[in-house]
Amino acid sequence: MWYAANIIMYVKFKEGLQDKYPIWENIVLIEAKSEDEAYTKACKIGSQSEGDSQGTLLWDERPATWSLGGIRKIIKCDNSEERPSDGTEITYSQMEVYNEDDFIKLVKGEAVNIYYEEEF
Repeated sequence: MWYAANIIMYVKFKEGLQDKYPIWENIVLIEAKSEDEAYTKACKIGSQSEGDSQGTLLWDERPATWSLGGIRKIIKCDNSEERPSDGTEITYSQMEVYNEDDFIKLVKGEAVNIYYEEEF
């Protein structure tokens, strides 16, 4: 079966205060027999992405390293027993905004506060 794994990676500063948390959410397609196996594979992929580019990684001119924050969600793809192809939904996010103006901003890609919850 096919799953989409949302892997959260973050920048961890090697020195000083961690005054912000730069985050990347990598969505990775995984073939697995179960959600548990997909989760295990996602953890392995995230762990393999950790590191500091042999000591050369800088973020805002500060020595840093990429660290695995965790697996935010695992979603079974539509028609999960078939290999994904053009048009296959591989992941989704459920969220709410507080009013129509915020909705319009979200659609335009502008900054907006959202209510995000895994299950509504």
